[in-house]
Amino acid sequence: MEQYFSATQKMEQEVMFPSLLRGVFPEQDGAAPATGSRTDLYERYQLLKAIKPMVEKGLASANDQSPTGTDANTALDEGANSNLVERLSHHVNGLHQVLTDLTKNAKALTRRYSQIVEQINLSEDQSSS
Repeated sequence: MEQYFSATQKMEQEVMFPSLLRGVFPEQDGAAPATGSRTDLYERYQLLKAIKPMVEKGLASANDQSPTGTDANTALDEGANSNLVERLSHHVNGLHQVLTDLTKNAKALTRRYSQIVEQINLSEDQSSS
């Protein structure tokens, strides 16, 4: 979880001009494979920025929703414990996989953006010489 927040925070700090990512497609080495259609890095940047507040809000609301009194008793009905454990395990594994993919995407996007900016700087240095 911390790696995801660190990667997205670094991405937000480093990507100053997201429009540079238009028409640039991810390299396959660090990015999670695109499902369905190929999206450019600009679209992925927008998606990653949109998802981050949802993840933060979801975690905050999950921490706030601790069962109380009768809710806890209802949830602990006979046989419910094993079902809850299975469901929780399934969702935690799914969440972990999604956050891993999002982290890889944020890191790959940040790395590619840095390469683009470096190429721009090199071409500006060569033209001014």
